[in-house]
Amino acid sequence: MVAIAAMLATTAAAKKQPVPKVYIFGMAATFNDTIVHFTPIQEVDSAWMDTKTDFLLGREVYSYQLRDYLAAQQMPHRTCIVVADTDRKKLEKKYLKMKKLYTQPKPEAQHYDVRYLTDNDFHFKAYDASAFIEEADEETAQMPVKPAKKSKKTKLEGPAGGK
Repeated sequence: MVAIAAMLATTAAAKKQPVPKVYIFGMAATFNDTIVHFTPIQEVDSAWMDTKTDFLLGREVYSYQLRDYLAAQQMPHRTCIVVADTDRKKLEKKYLKMKKLYTQPKPEAQHYDVRYLTDNDFHFKAYDASAFIEEADEETAQMPVKPAKKSKKTKLEGPAGGK
């Protein structure tokens, strides 16, 4: 059982690796006002991706980078998201779809003040997720393996269950 847990941890680690280029953009909004910020699509070198799910590892770190930048610009309490992909064309489609949600007016809908950050304003910095992956692998390897449940069969003798 322990060998199986170790093998699963190794398999999980093999699916999380750095990729040479990831394209990423961020969006920030708040419930307190109508200002929405978009970063341009940026190229980040040596970002970590889960190749099985195509998820960017450390997404929260990238969103915190944007949140901290905006807080330093006197715009605190923003909810920030990041979207990433290894294919720039796919990411451009996602970017345009998200921008459309905030820029195209709809009847009786709230209008947003959309602001675009430039690369000179803000740029994402690569996050090295290798330490996080090693820590997660150690936790997975140390997880206790539950023994299989034994089924209990009771012997019934006679019509009343007695001897």
